[in-house]
Amino acid sequence: MKHFLLAVALLAPPAAYAEPASKIAWTPETLNLVKKGDLNKGKALAESCQSCHGAKGEGIAAEIRDGETIPAIPALAGQVANYTYKQLRDYSNDSRSNSSMTGIAKGLSEQDAADLAVWFSSLPMPEQKTASQDFTRAEKMVGQGDGKRILPPCSVCHGSRGQGEKMDIPALAGQHADYFASTLLAYKSGERHNDVYSRMRLISQQLSEAEIKELASFYQQMK
Repeated sequence: MKHFLLAVALLAPPAAYAEPASKIAWTPETLNLVKKGDLNKGKALAESCQSCHGAKGEGIAAEIRDGETIPAIPALAGQVANYTYKQLRDYSNDSRSNSSMTGIAKGLSEQDAADLAVWFSSLPMPEQKTASQDFTRAEKMVGQGDGKRILPPCSVCHGSRGQGEKMDIPALAGQHADYFASTLLAYKSGERHNDVYSRMRLISQQLSEAEIKELASFYQQMK
């Protein structure tokens, strides 16, 4: 991981540091706030999230309705609490933007965000189905990476089972493939830019759209 961060620092364009990618600082106080989030309050708050993210935080896959594509809504169940908290706060302070989530997050206090994050992390990860396909290339990217492109294995950060890491690296297992792919494409284009040290922007820029879709399908079926 240390060597990867050094590579990121060397490769990142100066513009990437023009402003902070996120205003969240993982101070002991902030970490403790999330750690002590109130499950019961989070559960109550999450009732208003069900129409989009599902009764069990399972999210909604993309669909075509009346000839129009309705974007996928991410699964939140089993997500790393610190990651969910960071995303809600990033929406709140405009480090990340979404037509629906920005307004919702601005109405949440830091405590609300922590309570919601802890509640969703307590739910079992969703199990999604994926059509049978060849995951050889995706498995190699996840387990070995690509040294020629200075791409580390996905598992280095996201875990061998796609479970994420306790600081703020998201779980990927069971995530809707359409949402996963759209997220990486947003990083690739720079539309999304709240990744610290430009990590995901640098990685996604070196991935083809085909590779991104394969990784998305691979992680969707992971349990």
